[in-house]
Amino acid sequence: MGTRSSFLLDVLMTEFGESIKQDPAAFTRKFRKMAASPFAFYRGSACLFYADMTGTYADDAYLDALTSRVWIHGDLHAENFGTYMNASGVLVFNVNDFDEAYVGPYIWDLKRFAASVALLGYAKALSDDTIGTLVTDFAGAYLAELDAIAAGGDDAIGALTLDTTTGVLHRVLQTARLSTRVALLDVETVIDDYDRRFALMEGRVAVDAATRQAVLAAFEDYLATLPTQANPVEHVIKDVALRKGVGIGSAGLPSYNLLLEGRSQALENDVILYMKQAAVPAVARHVTDEKVVSYFMHQGHRTAESQRALQAYADPWLGYTTLGGVGQLVAEVSPYSADLDWDDVNEPGELRSIMRDLGRAVARMHSVADDESSHDLVDFSTEEAIVGVIDGDKPGFIGVLVDFAHRYGAQAREDHQRFVDLFRNGRLPGV
Repeated sequence: MGTRSSFLLDVLMTEFGESIKQDPAAFTRKFRKMAASPFAFYRGSACLFYADMTGTYADDAYLDALTSRVWIHGDLHAENFGTYMNASGVLVFNVNDFDEAYVGPYIWDLKRFAASVALLGYAKALSDDTIGTLVTDFAGAYLAELDAIAAGGDDAIGALTLDTTTGVLHRVLQTARLSTRVALLDVETVIDDYDRRFALMEGRVAVDAATRQAVLAAFEDYLATLPTQANPVEHVIKDVALRKGVGIGSAGLPSYNLLLEGRSQALENDVILYMKQAAVPAVARHVTDEKVVSYFMHQGHRTAESQRALQAYADPWLGYTTLGGVGQLVAEVSPYSADLDWDDVNEPGELRSIMRDLGRAVARMHSVADDESSHDLVDFSTEEAIVGVIDGDKPGFIGVLVDFAHRYGAQAREDHQRFVDLFRNGRLPGV
């Protein structure tokens, strides 16, 4: 086995080894998904990316002490964007899935995204020049928006909403707007004796009485973590079910669905929450500041606090609790969630427009979680610190990201092949 294959195997087993022992079948499914394409492999192997960021690909360009400790998404790739309904009732297109969020170098987010663009572009048979242009558009829009925010915000474009988007992202938001709570409930639940309960299906099963009581107790603790208290009717739990096999990144982690009464006893406004076990983020192995480590009570607390920090006007149901002594993230299964389907976007013109929008979205995300937020872990202006460390060197900064996208995109494609060979030849222990 080559040196890189050995390194890859070591990193994967360090990250997933204990979890594989707990649920081998879940990781067999996860690894099969990762084997499907270089992009799928990249999505599922953030641990390898961060091992490289602190090893072979370590680079302190455009970083200093402050900008090495900002709130980051932790798994910023092209498929982690979509719509949500914010707490003000506005549909927003933005970054989603904050399971890997932590505090670290802001440029790691940008590099992870840039490499994902290279993988996406390669899969669409785009030339290296075109891929470079897409990364340039993303980085340029990121810098422009961040500069505008740092300068007081008058020239900032702001959140990606129905009012500020055009083209593909506008269509995604329009699609989300057509969604309804009733339509989601009709898929996820059935009417039984004049009330709703969960529809049991592949991947969702009923729970026993003891589990239900434990989940209800955890729910009571969760209510205390909500920023505002809703009316008591909303908190009536009608049903609880166990979800299995959720997502490429959540292999082996139990997740419960809770069906709530909603704001009235009418059946059309019932609310579905998920309560899922939160895992240690991959980046946490490489950021060991005691101030960061000790800030969080558990991983559910970390995930919820990170999402609140990075997402202005986050889900009003977002909170955390513990179940069996393990940290849990709680949030709504939103009826208004729609993802950008990259399969539908192939023309460079459309792709360039999207890249500029996503650059602005990431700039806003990085700027939200700082001294002006309710979180004191990052107690300085992140936009001013990032703009300061780049110091007007837009061409050099963009060049670093374009170069990294090409180099690490090629690395990820080679690593995907190594991973497939390890997997198919029985070299990944436990699966």
